[in-house]
Amino acid sequence: MTYTGVSLLVVAATVVLDLLVLRARVLAHKAFWPSYAIVLVFQLVTNGILTGRGIVHYAGGPGPGGQPPFLGAGRIAFAPYQDLLFGFALVVQTVSWWVFWGRLASPEPSDQQQRAEQQGTDDREDGA
Repeated sequence: MTYTGVSLLVVAATVVLDLLVLRARVLAHKAFWPSYAIVLVFQLVTNGILTGRGIVHYAGGPGPGGQPPFLGAGRIAFAPYQDLLFGFALVVQTVSWWVFWGRLASPEPSDQQQRAEQQGTDDREDGA
C-alpha cells in the first residue's frame, strides 16, 4: 500500500472511531474546526521549516541541498499532503480519546440520581 493509501485509510478509520466507536463526535462540534485550523497553521509552519530548509528529506524528493516546491507536486508549504492527513488523524484521535476517557472517569448521573437531586432542590425552594 502506498503512503497516500495508508494516510487515507488512517483518516477514514479516525472518522469511524470518533463518530461510531467512541461516540465522542468531536468532528460534529463546531468548536473543533476553528481549533483545528489553528493547529493546522502551526503544523504547516513547523513542517515547512523542517522540509523547506532541508532538515528532513523524503524518499523520492529532492536530496540534500535540493529545495522541494512550496506548493504543488503533492506538497503544501513544502510538506507532503499525506503529513497533513496524518496530522489531522492525530489531532482528532487525541481529542476523541480524551473525551471518551473523560466520560468514563465521570459518568453522567443516572435518572434516579437526577430525580433525587431535583427533589432536593424543589424541597429547598419550597422551604425558603
